[in-house]
Amino acid sequence: MTMFSLKNKKALITGGGSGIGKAISIVFARQGAQVFIFDIDEMGGEETVKEIEKEGGNAIFKKCNIVNEEEVKKAIDSIAQPENKLDIIINNAGIAHIGNVENTNSDDFDRLFTVNVKGMFNVIKASISYLKVNGGVILNMASVAASVGLSDRFAYSTTKSAVIGMTLSVAKDYLSYNIRSNCVSPGRVHTPFVDGFLKKNYPGEEQEMFEKLSKSQPLGRMARPEEIAGLVLYLCSDEAAFITGNDYFIDGGFTRLNS
Repeated sequence: MTMFSLKNKKALITGGGSGIGKAISIVFARQGAQVFIFDIDEMGGEETVKEIEKEGGNAIFKKCNIVNEEEVKKAIDSIAQPENKLDIIINNAGIAHIGNVENTNSDDFDRLFTVNVKGMFNVIKASISYLKVNGGVILNMASVAASVGLSDRFAYSTTKSAVIGMTLSVAKDYLSYNIRSNCVSPGRVHTPFVDGFLKKNYPGEEQEMFEKLSKSQPLGRMARPEEIAGLVLYLCSDEAAFITGNDYFIDGGFTRLNS
């Protein structure tokens, strides 16, 4: 028996067109899952599908904006057929914001909550009836920002704290349906988002700032998306059947070892 097998599992991954979501999509497909990628980035989503199919995996891309409740429900209803079920939901899609409480305006605050919290709510609400059929897994992407004070991450940290609360609530409410709900809190991960952020905010100093951010984690580097995907795979596999209602740090020691 192959450990961490996802054979015959239907897995929905939001934000699967790039970064961590793309890595999760590829790893899940390698483990035998039928992968459904939801993203607003059509080019990125289709590219992930091509990479999966090139390896012989099974993936379908659906352009879907998670903030649109009706659009989410329609997309999830379509992928749950014909078995009328889903097995794994990965709530990975989200956005970031730089600023403290004084320079974060109400529009920014609302935008962060709409995507990072309401978007996850929309996906879980539309999926839960299908997960109840045979049980399943919900994995939400949180952040160390929810548990550690980070400078200029006011709105982002607040939304990720809400994600942890949502994860625990769902875990408690759906124990009897054999639905497990956990979240993962990464530290800094080297994704295209990081490269874009450095280029926009530190032109000409990208490499210097990259090194500085990397060394802020005790292991001295950023995580690779594939490393986050490995933890997510474990938590969504049958080998983790006794795990629910937890938040897992994967941060190179940042949360506990920084002084």
